[in-house]
Amino acid sequence: MSKNLPNRDDFQPITNWVFDLDNTLYPRHTNLFSQVDQKMTAYVSELLSLPRDEARKLQKAYYRDHGTTLNGLIQKHGIDPNAFLERVHDIDYSWLDPNPELGEAIQALPGRKFIFTNGSVRHAENTATALGILDHFDEIFDIIAADFTPKPAAETYDRFLEKHQIDGAGAVMFEDLPRNLSVPKSLGMRTVLVVPHNLDEAMGEDWEHIGSDGAQIDYVTDDLAGFLRHYLENADSAG
Repeated sequence: MSKNLPNRDDFQPITNWVFDLDNTLYPRHTNLFSQVDQKMTAYVSELLSLPRDEARKLQKAYYRDHGTTLNGLIQKHGIDPNAFLERVHDIDYSWLDPNPELGEAIQALPGRKFIFTNGSVRHAENTATALGILDHFDEIFDIIAADFTPKPAAETYDRFLEKHQIDGAGAVMFEDLPRNLSVPKSLGMRTVLVVPHNLDEAMGEDWEHIGSDGAQIDYVTDDLAGFLRHYLENADSAG
């Protein structure tokens, strides 16, 4: 399922390809992020001596209101962010299968390729390694590079673009959260929302998907590799 599949002219000026990590470079149904999610709940429970159900409600409120649970914990409780990241990303990456089709498509894209994540470089490297696609990326911009200010904060996108000398009009961003595409769209970037296959899988918190049909979204796909392959084939035939 894709909306408005790109053609050669749509992406002709694109030389910077920017990908979110979790539930974007791998499909949501792998459920990898559930491991991180559960570890965050346990962290909040232990930190604040809360029953697990109360800790989970607070965790999700921080996520909604502060961009990430981590940012909420920093703002409200002054935690050590590096220790938090080390703990919650201590997960089993064997849940992911290699995706050579996606790797081939990313490798063939013209220009630079980035992972732009609210997680850590270590988590991104481990995830991309498990998928077999790490070597196809030029850089990883993580939450530490963002000074722990997560997407969707405008200053974080500005920091990313400035660090890598990217003009928004020459970039496209792939994301699974609609709210994280508003700023990229305002900066002139093409935007692609990556959704669960046929929308038939659990989609996280209801509020996460508000705006999924908004004007900030240029394209929608549930098959990232297929979306990229369509563009590449169209560009080759047109060239």
